[in-house]
Amino acid sequence: MDPMLKWIGGATAALVLLLGGATLVSHLRDAPETDNAPALEQAIPVDEAALAETSEDATDSEAEPATPGGNADLTPASSTKEEAFVVKRILPIDGPIKYGEWHWDDEGVPDGPLVVTVDLDARVVSIFRNGYEIGAAAAMLGTDEHPTPLGTFPILSKERHNVSEKYGNAPMPWTLRLTNDGVAIHGGSVVENGYASHGCIAIPDELAKRLFAVAKKGDKVIVTRGETMQLGDSII
Repeated sequence: MDPMLKWIGGATAALVLLLGGATLVSHLRDAPETDNAPALEQAIPVDEAALAETSEDATDSEAEPATPGGNADLTPASSTKEEAFVVKRILPIDGPIKYGEWHWDDEGVPDGPLVVTVDLDARVVSIFRNGYEIGAAAAMLGTDEHPTPLGTFPILSKERHNVSEKYGNAPMPWTLRLTNDGVAIHGGSVVENGYASHGCIAIPDELAKRLFAVAKKGDKVIVTRGETMQLGDSII
């Protein structure tokens, strides 16, 4: 599989930050000195009290400089947050991911927000942390009668040992619940060609276990159909 482009879920966004400024230059011309010119103290009487107040005002003004551009919000925290959702690495996987195949590599990847993407056409799950893809696998998805829903879903809850009360107590270990009606990412199923779920996203147990260990309640799972992403694209 081309590491620069793969079929994974996500939305593409572009962020462009434009900064402008202006420079003001002023020239001062020195007045010619004369021997008869009065001393500054004699020409302009000094009010010591007023001078002290002016000095304090100047200090306060320097402590809180005006922001160029008026209402522009250029806080570094905002840029850092957006940068965490830009694709910085795609796992170097050769060829299409086969059913039952899974990949994981989080060595050296910095901490950051976790996002899981699911593409229904490619039937592939990708796991990103701080913009780096750390996991991927072929997934077992729903059918036309029981489709896997499209959209962005925060993880509602985590359940290490879970069974489907709706479908004969089928095992659903390492459950990450996405909807109140039972759609979840989980292990415990045979991920092979010809198999399908009732709308859940089933992945190999070894990947489900690793994802469960790093995912948190509130992390986003983005389910799309036929979306592509490449390096530099936004995940969300």
